[in-house]
Amino acid sequence: MTGVRVCGWGELDDGAARRVIVDGRPVALVRLGDRVHAIDDTCSHAEVSLAEGEVDAEECALECWKHGSLFDLETGEALTLPALKPVAVHSAVIDGDDVLVELAPELRQ
Repeated sequence: MTGVRVCGWGELDDGAARRVIVDGRPVALVRLGDRVHAIDDTCSHAEVSLAEGEVDAEECALECWKHGSLFDLETGEALTLPALKPVAVHSAVIDGDDVLVELAPELRQ
């Protein structure tokens, strides 16, 4: 994968989200154990940062802090209301100590 280095693996707290900018686009990174997930960092319902929300490790989801919508970290689907539209999911890999992200196309809302 050819991606952009966004941070070091050690900079990510397990079970927490972090906002990064990749080619001008806000992305929420979530570390769950030895995996890292990357989704668009803007809620499809309220246009606020998802990285400020809580991670639900059991559901592999990120909760929007403003209205409580859950977004699946693997598919980007909105799992709960009030959000109805998904967010984009990006490829994220760990290469040594580097976390690399390759952006997916933007979703049309």
